[in-house]
Order: sequence, then C-alpha cells, then structure tokens
Amino acid sequence: MTFTLTVSDEVRTLAPGFTHVLIEAYDLVNGPSTEESSAYLDDAARRLAARLDGRAPHEDPHMVAWRETYTAFGSKPSRTRNSAEALAKRALSDAGLPRINLLVDLYNAISVAHLIPVGGEDIDRIQGGMRLLRAKGDEEFVTVTGGEKTVEHPDPGEVVWCDDAGVTCRRWNWRQGPRTRLTEETTSGIFLLESLAPMPVADLETAAAELAETLAKFSPGARIEVHAPASR
Repeated sequence: MTFTLTVSDEVRTLAPGFTHVLIEAYDLVNGPSTEESSAYLDDAARRLAARLDGRAPHEDPHMVAWRETYTAFGSKPSRTRNSAEALAKRALSDAGLPRINLLVDLYNAISVAHLIPVGGEDIDRIQGGMRLLRAKGDEEFVTVTGGEKTVEHPDPGEVVWCDDAGVTCRRWNWRQGPRTRLTEETTSGIFLLESLAPMPVADLETAAAELAETLAKFSPGARIEVHAPASR
C-alpha cells in the first residue's frame, strides 16, 4: 500500500491548522445502496442533531474554521459550502441524505456523524498520486453539465485536489469530478478525512477508525490501511 498524497507548502501556509487522515482500501465490495447502508445514514443524521443541539451546521466551530479558510482563498462559503457542511444541511432537511451507492453512503455517514469532510476516490481511476495545491487557473476540471461533458478551470489561488490528469475536486472539498469518484464497480479506493483547528486530531482519528471498521464490516475480505495523521 503505497498511495502517494501530498499537500503543498502554499496550502500549509494558508491553513496551518489542517490535518488529514488517509485510508487505503483494496478488494472492496460495492454496489447499490442497501437497507443497512441507508440505516447508517439515518443514524448519522440523528448523531449530527445531537452534536449540534439546536445549532445550525455553520455555527459549529469546525465549520466556522472551514468557512474562514474558504474565504481566505477567495471562495464564498455561504455559496460553496465545504462537503461536510453541505451534507449536514441536507441531513437536517426534510429531504434527508441522498443514497448514492454502498461505499459512498458509508463515508457520507461518517462525514455527517462527525461533521468532518470525507471524500472517496477510486484508486484505479487516479493517474499518479494526488496533490492538494493552490491552482494557477489553467488546470482542467472535467465535469458533467446537463448530461454533457464540460471542462472548467479553477480560479487562480483556489485550493484544489489534483492528479496527473487534472483537477479531481474543486474548492478543496466542495465538488468532486466524475472521473475518479466511487462507482458500483469500484474495488479499490482511498478515503480522505480532513480537519482544521480547533478540532482535536484525536477526533479525526476516531472518525477514521470508525470508517475503517465500517468498511471492513461491509467488505470482510478487504485490505485496509489507516495512515497516521499528517499533522499540523
């Protein structure tokens, strides 16, 4: 297990309180959402409501830190919410959380329950390693608009995840591209949990351990490695 993930010095300077935990997983079992994965999402929504205790997601100190960081690289956090805040808002709405596929449901449940941005990528679709950096503005982000493939370019200075083929996620963890996302055919994936101060690193590790345990439960034969936190 040798997947390479790096964070640029420019991002470290922008957000010195940033920490991430990487989980590598091979021989996974994926497929359509199930009653059990749906139950995980419902339970995560209940845990979130208890955590917030009547507050809105954006009032949580961890979400406040993400909003401040988004503002620092030029994004409007009320319009382009980080993935955890966006999911939390949906979890508390009448519509509830979406059901995507088994693996996505599981990591979304962890994101909502712990109020931590969590992403998942198909290792077989990633070209080279992944890098978190500030964009020059000429990088390509391939997405789908109105059923048609389109190419966008990040704003100069925007924080993005990239591989050798281009941008995989815009505005840090706001919108993932379709090229590397987890599909029902995925068998190998990485899962990335991200936090900012003031969230304790121990809380991030707890969430990562729960996700690894959940993945192992749904894919008993999987090979799973939880990497040590990349500390602040």
